[in-house]
Amino acid sequence: MDLGFIGLGEMGQAIAANLLKAGHRVRVWNRSPERLGPLVELGAQAVATPADAFRGDAVFSMLADDAAARAVFDDALLAQAPRGLIHVNMATISVALAGALAHAHEARGLAYVAAPVMGRPDVAAAARLTIIAAGPAEAIDRMQPLFDAIGQKTWRLGSLPEHANTVKITANFTLAAAIETLGEASALLAGHGVAMRDFLDVITHSVFPGPVYEGYGAMIAERRYEPARFKARLGLKDVRLALAAGDAASVPLPVASVVRDSLLDALAHGGGDQDFAVLGEVAARRAGR
Repeated sequence: MDLGFIGLGEMGQAIAANLLKAGHRVRVWNRSPERLGPLVELGAQAVATPADAFRGDAVFSMLADDAAARAVFDDALLAQAPRGLIHVNMATISVALAGALAHAHEARGLAYVAAPVMGRPDVAAAARLTIIAAGPAEAIDRMQPLFDAIGQKTWRLGSLPEHANTVKITANFTLAAAIETLGEASALLAGHGVAMRDFLDVITHSVFPGPVYEGYGAMIAERRYEPARFKARLGLKDVRLALAAGDAASVPLPVASVVRDSLLDALAHGGGDQDFAVLGEVAARRAGR
């Protein structure tokens, strides 16, 4: 397929590379041009503007947040896009913006598919992402071979793109709550002289097996927050998206408010670019440890 790709952070780089390896032609654009080099070496075509990428059969995007998406996917860009183009937005954006983008694309004769992913950059590089897709069924059908090239499973959630973003935001909120709990648990254990490692050995082999408690628990136990696989400042963005979604539906999320404040504490102490697991440091600091 003739593809465009917009947004080449760590996740975007890995996804675009796998699309190239699958034999697709890929035009790439990024606000920081230095990110283009590795993909050009793999055969991508670097382009000068988002409009140059926003053509062909489909375009993938992985921009950082709502502000970046609004700045790039404006009316002028959508107006010049070829009718029938499929836009696959893989970023974690707000529920409200997902709905607005879907409407704007439909008005221009474009197909909009929300396909946020679960998985860190190493998972993306291994083409093992979990893809949460929602939008026009025909468009998702056409994109499925590409999803298969970059992920291990695609979950289809119907025709409303905002449903995919709701699920992704809720999943990240759940992850954030688990990490907050692990951080507080570590402080509680330290207060009574119990090693976090011993605690983790018990819970990960009984009631809480799996990568969240094993992986983030180990990082908290070792106070190992770098290199960051998921930065705390990005976690804060996603928790704020959950709170905004709750406000829109009059759903109180008191745990999300606690996690937001803990992440703000982390940022205030210079931990914004450290891993999400830095919530363990916040809990220790509160406990005077």
